[in-house]
Amino acid sequence: MTSNVEKTVLVINCGSSSLKFAIINPDDGHVFLNGIAEKLGLPDARIEWRFEGIDKESADLGAGADHNVAVSFLNNNILSKRKDLLDSICAVGHRIVQGGELYSEPTLVDDEVEKGIEKCIPFAPLHNPGHLIGIRAARKAFNKVPHVTVFDTAFHQTMPDVAYRYAIPEELYTKHGIRRYGAHGTSHGYVYNEAARELGYEASDFNAITCHLGNGASISAVKNGKCMDTSMGLTPLDGLVMGTRTGSIDASVVFFMCDVLHYKVEEVREIFNKKSGLIALSGTTSDWRGICEGYKNGDEKCTLAFKMFCYRAAKFIASYYVPLGHVDAIVFTGGIGENSFIMRKQVIEYLPEILGARLDDALNEKAVAYLGGRGLISAPDSRVKIIVVPTNEELVIARSAYKFVK
Repeated sequence: MTSNVEKTVLVINCGSSSLKFAIINPDDGHVFLNGIAEKLGLPDARIEWRFEGIDKESADLGAGADHNVAVSFLNNNILSKRKDLLDSICAVGHRIVQGGELYSEPTLVDDEVEKGIEKCIPFAPLHNPGHLIGIRAARKAFNKVPHVTVFDTAFHQTMPDVAYRYAIPEELYTKHGIRRYGAHGTSHGYVYNEAARELGYEASDFNAITCHLGNGASISAVKNGKCMDTSMGLTPLDGLVMGTRTGSIDASVVFFMCDVLHYKVEEVREIFNKKSGLIALSGTTSDWRGICEGYKNGDEKCTLAFKMFCYRAAKFIASYYVPLGHVDAIVFTGGIGENSFIMRKQVIEYLPEILGARLDDALNEKAVAYLGGRGLISAPDSRVKIIVVPTNEELVIARSAYKFVK
């Protein structure tokens, strides 16, 4: 073990069929334990975990095991091996995708907050139900410490109305909350502040375009610490081309599919969320590594998927010069953003010459996060700094939860 156990935070991130967890020192970011329970509700539900410096362990949870079983296993089977670690937990932090207009700050969980998250389910139908299951299971298992929710949408609540409103009848917004909410806010806020620190700016005087690029992907324009615009919309479906999601698409495509092709609404939802994006374009995979392999080998479909992903990202970056006025830095993060130097190169090459963004190819190729790379990748004559900053949403959640304890 490399770090003494003092006060720690248990971070939980639930999906509909998974539960990620980590125990973190909120002061120095040290991770004592991390793991995931997956395939929950299915016959082969399982859990795997790793203590610091120890090989990964795993176990079957039993056919049909749910989030309650996963949390119980974490408490009674995993943490029972480290009583000191169990006793160190002073708070539980929960990542929540959608908080609507109800929540703009980390919030202490009570029954009313649970109801608020439930109200936001229509805006994140694939995420919020799983979050609620995880919160309820964790509140039962860890009932002596405060539970805190950190909302992915909170960071984007500073957007002006010209950015978050849609040009639809006003009552659809005022009565039903239909507007742009964004997502990945925890990540955008973290890498923005880290980039400001690493580049020597005050966060209150720094304009950046933050690019969270992974299987889910979004880009935000951040001015003096406040989000001014973001690519995801009412739900995480909007914006960039993603692993299995369409990104931005003409709404009339829905009408055409339903009225002319006779698809049901549920079928369209399934296609747009789970059968589109990179997997639809490539015809084989939603994994960026497979897309890049096909691109390098000259596969036409993978080449189209690669270039569409990069082209859409570059378009959003260029458009965000409008809300920012001037740009100090472009920040890449997320699994693809941190590790794919050929993607970053293509995105920057798509940007118009007038923006003056130029990469240092050698620095770009070295900045591969899973190999320990990060930092500045722009050329000396670039008019905008370009930087790779690995995200750490779990640390943000841990620190947010710990504030309630302090």
